[in-house]
Amino acid sequence: MNAIRHDFRSDTVTRPDAGMRAAMAAADVGDDVFGDDPTVNLLEQRMAGMLGKDAAIFVPSGTMSNLLALMSHCGRGDEYIAGQKAHLYVNEAGGAAVLGSIQPQPIAHQPDGTLALEEIEAAIKPDDFHYARTRVIALENTFGGRVLPMAYMHAVAAIAQRHGLGLHLDGARAFNAAVALGLDIATFTAPFDTVSICLSKGLGAPVGSVLIGRQDLIDIARRHRKMLGGGLRQSGILAAAGLYALEHNVARLAEDHRRARRLAEGLARHPALSVAMPDTNIVWVNADPAIGERFDAWLAEHGVGVTGQYGHQRWVTHLDITEADVERALGVVDRFFSGQ
Repeated sequence: MNAIRHDFRSDTVTRPDAGMRAAMAAADVGDDVFGDDPTVNLLEQRMAGMLGKDAAIFVPSGTMSNLLALMSHCGRGDEYIAGQKAHLYVNEAGGAAVLGSIQPQPIAHQPDGTLALEEIEAAIKPDDFHYARTRVIALENTFGGRVLPMAYMHAVAAIAQRHGLGLHLDGARAFNAAVALGLDIATFTAPFDTVSICLSKGLGAPVGSVLIGRQDLIDIARRHRKMLGGGLRQSGILAAAGLYALEHNVARLAEDHRRARRLAEGLARHPALSVAMPDTNIVWVNADPAIGERFDAWLAEHGVGVTGQYGHQRWVTHLDITEADVERALGVVDRFFSGQ
């Protein structure tokens, strides 16, 4: 297998830089299960403060963060509403159903990534013992790298409030969205009762997500974190990386967005590639079926890592992708088409 030299597979492939490693090595630590790891406490307090919420809890992964949110909003036999292609419905191993006994109610996405407001409202179950009780609506923003508008999120929040439901944001890349919109993160996440934010994607930390929200919901999440095996001990070493990321790697997300745009423009020069212009750091590419498999193989052979197969590709920029990486990857693509 050829080594990947230009890794566009995901923003999860980033590695801690020297400054982050130094912060981790110097972290003041304690036993977080007892609540006395000062660095974890500081990360949780800082995240809650940044989002203008009551409290926060540091967890190993975004999958656990989303699961804890759903388990905090819902009891056994309750229901959550989410998109048919939402990460917490499709890509988290059915954890809400298996571990939380929570029923999903998926809704098809519109072409712009939103869920139709009338379909959300229609999916809310009446107060009837024949049905699971609808408890929470879950949105994802960014969704596949696309930024859903603030007006839309407030409209969904109004539906949730009207029906007495919770509202959760899978904001794995919420900082990407906020930077793209030119908003502070508190304004961006204001409509939501709970928000999951990943530190190990574009922010560059090696491990961890934070669930932020109302105090009562975070208290429930802390109990469930222990139940799920997510209670860590001297986890300040990991939390220090998250604090460093918040201080150094938020504003620079705009660079990833700019490089994604340059990448998309370069790929779109080739008529055989259908390219969606990105809002943030994710570029979706569909290759003509006649060349799809050969194109995939060519990229892999020449050290360009992307995800997908049969010509349907996702390219992701991140802090370890430089302008030179973008240009060299585009050069590999140009050479493929020059040989056709």
